[in-house]
Amino acid sequence: MTTNSSGAAGPRHKVVEAGVALLIAVFGVIVIIGSVKAGINWGAEGPRAGFFPFYIGLLIVVSSAINFWHVLRDGDGALFAEWGQLRQVMSVVIPTAIYVGAMPFTGLYLASIIFIGYFMRWLGKYRWLTVLGVAFGMPIVTYFIFERYFLVPLPKGPIEEWLGI
Repeated sequence: MTTNSSGAAGPRHKVVEAGVALLIAVFGVIVIIGSVKAGINWGAEGPRAGFFPFYIGLLIVVSSAINFWHVLRDGDGALFAEWGQLRQVMSVVIPTAIYVGAMPFTGLYLASIIFIGYFMRWLGKYRWLTVLGVAFGMPIVTYFIFERYFLVPLPKGPIEEWLGI
C-alpha cells in the first residue's frame, strides 16, 4: 500500500501499467504456443491453422515489451486509483465474472435472476418487490423474445430442463 502527499492510498500508475503489459504479454505467449501446436508453416493447401495467429501473438508480445519498457523508462509515481475506488469497481467485476462462470452450469435464466437481483438489491438498494419483479421479469421477457419469437436457443441449465423449457 502506498500513500501520496494528499494521504490517498492505492496502487501507483507505474505498477498497474507494468502489470497489464506483463499480463498481455502472457496472453501473447499463450497464442504463440497454441499456434505452434496447430502448425505455423505453409502446407500444400496454403498456410496452416497457426500461421496467422502466430504472428498476431508475436505482435502482442513485442507490443507488450515496448509498453513495459516505456513504463520503466517514463512511468510516473502518480496514483492509479484509491483502494476505495478499486473496491467499487470490484463490486461490479467480481459478480459479473461469477455470473459468466456460473452460466454454463446454471443456464442463462437462473444466473440472470440471481445476477439482476444482486445488483438491484445490494448495489441499487431497491425494495424486494421491485427486485423480484425485475429479476424474474427480465429472464421471462428474454425467453419469449429470443426463444419463442426469434427461435434462438439460449444456454439452459438443470432448472430449465426440469421445467421443460
